[in-house]
Amino acid sequence: MKNIITVILLSLLIPGMSFGADEHNHDGDKKTVAVEALSPDLRILLSREMQALQSGMMAIIPAYISGNWGEIESIAGKMKRSYILKQSLTDAQIKEMHTILPSGFIEKDQRFHYLAGMLEHAAKAEKPELINFYFSEMTRSCASCHSTFATHKFPALLPREKDPDHRH
Repeated sequence: MKNIITVILLSLLIPGMSFGADEHNHDGDKKTVAVEALSPDLRILLSREMQALQSGMMAIIPAYISGNWGEIESIAGKMKRSYILKQSLTDAQIKEMHTILPSGFIEKDQRFHYLAGMLEHAAKAEKPELINFYFSEMTRSCASCHSTFATHKFPALLPREKDPDHRH
């Protein structure tokens, strides 16, 4: 039964993860280059944070389908507090991030962490419908950021040319 519920939940969530960003990388690799232009140490920190966030997102699914609101609250709280900007960065690294990364990147990062805080609050209130909503918004936030700033890692998120003969 758990496997069936997991399959159903994933079939509902995964298509939502594929929806792109509010904005796309129309100006070539300018945004991608910004992330790749970070110093190796800062790129490692950013990569570690992204991996931790991905693990958190994946851990929420079994907690949700089993009604483990406390686990979701704990995971969401960790995700909310995992800001790379709040980690113990040197002054030089903070300056580097604000100099190299586009403001849109920082805004998307802040939005994700805000949503994680809202998910934490919804889980604490044991509101499954709100938990689902905020989790969905978080997946959309991930896909939006990746399709804007990380198409070098996620080329499937590149916007596709529209076929002029295709109509709905």
